[in-house]
Amino acid sequence: MGEEETTEINEMIIKCPVCGVEGVATSVMKEIEIPHFGNVLETTIQCSKCGFKHSDVIALEHNDPAKYTLKISKDTLSVRVVRSQSATVTIPEIGVKVEPGPKSEGYVTNVEGILTRFESAVKKAMQLFGDEESQNNAKNTLAAIQELINGNETATLIIDDPFGQSNIVSDDVEITEIPEEELQHLKTGFSHIEDK
Repeated sequence: MGEEETTEINEMIIKCPVCGVEGVATSVMKEIEIPHFGNVLETTIQCSKCGFKHSDVIALEHNDPAKYTLKISKDTLSVRVVRSQSATVTIPEIGVKVEPGPKSEGYVTNVEGILTRFESAVKKAMQLFGDEESQNNAKNTLAAIQELINGNETATLIIDDPFGQSNIVSDDVEITEIPEEELQHLKTGFSHIEDK
């Protein structure tokens, strides 16, 4: 990630939010400028006592809602991907989708990194659902992901971001507006309190 420019670093020793021991956790906040994307705040909390670690990437610039679409192929596996905490990531051809939730984290990776994240999620699901149909579906999905990682197949990576804070850094990415009817059904990961 040598292209990024770190503009400010703030490091503190804090009480661990998990084990509660005072002065054992390190909190690091870095403001980073990512080319073709803008400024982000990268935060990491790590506890030397219990091993807790939490990382997040928060976009500091607000944009219009956007849909980012890229063809996954052996030539695009190394393309940089910035996924904000509010974005939905989908690969429709293999039926995988990750929507934001209350504990959703933003991250910076590449297309192959997205595929390995899906691979880990499917493996976790296999441990939770032991029935034959779920196991067969999971095995088929894992095989499809592996074919993409190996560069033998192609598929479509779609990132829908209601706040336009994600990005796929490639000349081949297609960036479009999200239609209003789709936008209303997108999850953001944030809680809403409505007045009645």
